[in-house]
Amino acid sequence: MSVAELQQLTRRRGSPRVRGETPDNKAALLFLGPWLVGVVTLTIGPLVASLYLAFTNYNLLQDPKFVGLDNFVRMFSDERLHHSLRVTFIYVLVGVPGQLIAALALAILLDGGMRGLSFYRSAFYLPSLLGSSVAIAVLWRLIFGGEGLFNSVLGFFGADSRTSWIADPSTSLWTIIVLHIWTFGSPMVIFLAGLRQIPREFYEAAATDGAGTWRRFTSITLPLLTPIIFFNLVLAIINSFQAFTQAFVVSGGTGGPSDSTLFYTLYLYQEGFGSFRMGYASALAWLLVVIVGAFTAINFWASKYWVHYDD
Repeated sequence: MSVAELQQLTRRRGSPRVRGETPDNKAALLFLGPWLVGVVTLTIGPLVASLYLAFTNYNLLQDPKFVGLDNFVRMFSDERLHHSLRVTFIYVLVGVPGQLIAALALAILLDGGMRGLSFYRSAFYLPSLLGSSVAIAVLWRLIFGGEGLFNSVLGFFGADSRTSWIADPSTSLWTIIVLHIWTFGSPMVIFLAGLRQIPREFYEAAATDGAGTWRRFTSITLPLLTPIIFFNLVLAIINSFQAFTQAFVVSGGTGGPSDSTLFYTLYLYQEGFGSFRMGYASALAWLLVVIVGAFTAINFWASKYWVHYDD
């Protein structure tokens, strides 16, 4: 028998199994078992239940009553819903670019060979770990209160202000946007990793040809960093639409003053757990899924025009 025939026979019969050996797929299922149970019971189950409740009238105390598309039709005349969408879109459209610009600027600064890089990287990343916590949101209320740190800094420069920035409808949302931008640590670390992957030879060749700092940034750094920018952009938009803790704590759960911080998620919470309209809240949750999915799809569609990969 030739070598080729022997190899073909071996492939046909498969490799011999050692006696007592456990198949790899069974071992994988064993280790994946707890995760699969969690996905089914904590993710897929509630997901299917909320989809059913979106078509019902349910107040947590009585059995759900099927009402068809009434919850979705009601959205067209719900003024508070429309206002919460406006507030959320402002938060996303201003906060996401601001956060990414701050993250990229700090990443470029740290990539320049700063001493104590590990310390600064950890220090700048810390707000991302704490930015969505209740403690930081409470601290933010103290900073922008009438007697807070921000007014003290303004007073140091001669601007005597006793305004409570979180109690003013014209500025309360912007304080939360500043808090969102301040939590730039996570995208900054990802940007820094991307910058480390750009070959230094590109910058050296550009400098030899007389390219300045801005020219090297726009012609080398940005194009080669577009996949990282795209990744951070998609994650930032999804996370921003789900923002809840900051608005809840700063406004005391009301979305005030004058609904100026009424985020979409906060309004959903009020409808479900404040007014016990769980059926309508489930419909609002699915509307949020559609909105986030639409933004994500648009980003992936537009990425082919500005994201540059190695190929």
